[in-house]
Formats: sequence, C-alpha cells, structure tokens
Amino acid sequence: RYLVRVLLTDSISKSYTGGVSEFEIFVSNVRQLIRQLDEKYPGLGSEIDNGALSISIDGDIYQDAFLEDLQPDSEITFLPKIGGG
Repeated sequence: RYLVRVLLTDSISKSYTGGVSEFEIFVSNVRQLIRQLDEKYPGLGSEIDNGALSISIDGDIYQDAFLEDLQPDSEITFLPKIGGG
C-alpha cells in the first residue's frame, strides 16, 4: 500500500466530501481507492463506478483505470467526463 494524493474538482467535492478537494490515502490500486472513498464519502465510489468520472493517474487520463496499480506518491484526479460529438 502506498500513500497517494487524491484531487477532486470543486463540483465533485461539494457534492460528496463537504468541500474537501484534496487528501491523502493509503491504497495499492484504483479499485481499492474507490472502495475506500465510498466508505468515507458515501456515493462517491458509485459515481466513479458508473462511469460518470474520468480518472487521471500522474497526469494520464484513463477511461477504465480500475485495475491500474498505483505508485508511491501517485496523484489521482477525478474529473467529470467530457462528452464528445
């Protein structure tokens, strides 16, 4: 398990974390991170699981990052998905 940094946009943090937009958490992979986020902030994990949010790991955006391993000091950002047309 590694200490990783999690960043949320203002709209996500206002909806799920009471305005907390940056924090650190000990996890090994994205799936574990989502579980812990949902335990601490009910509904946030579900929002990530249902595909409403994109996940950026150390600056690289993933559409399906659930099995990605994390590194010590990784920075994970959750972003609303941008629709295209």
